[in-house]
Amino acid sequence: MATAGGVAALVLLVAVGKLLAMPVLIPPLAASAALVLAAPALPLAQPRSVVGGQLVSALVGFAALAVGGSSLWTAAIAGGLAIGAMAAARTPHSPAAATSVIVVLGQPPALRFLALLALATVLLVLAGILAGRTGRTARYPAYWW
Repeated sequence: MATAGGVAALVLLVAVGKLLAMPVLIPPLAASAALVLAAPALPLAQPRSVVGGQLVSALVGFAALAVGGSSLWTAAIAGGLAIGAMAAARTPHSPAAATSVIVVLGQPPALRFLALLALATVLLVLAGILAGRTGRTARYPAYWW
């Protein structure tokens, strides 16, 4: 069921990304989906970490972009800073470090990007909840906060 749920979740994320012309989010969210659907008991897969980690990392990316501009150097620094910011916020989610890199290199419109990211992560959590209710995978989430 995790495979079918993963495919369905990723197809939904691609549809949202295409609809809003922001498919660049698919790679880090595919990694998030792998955690939520294939390892739902891990702390990195819990809703607080998935949603919070992605949003914290995006904000770090926008801050780094504002300070350092769009470059590979700034992107690398943003990725590292995102890891630290997620740890400080108690929202560890390793795939989210890539989101900060995407922000720096892609320079998306902030409000639109953050809204899409919030929507996508909530949909991903809902997919995890549905998959966990089937009885074929571990119950998700293990905890909310």
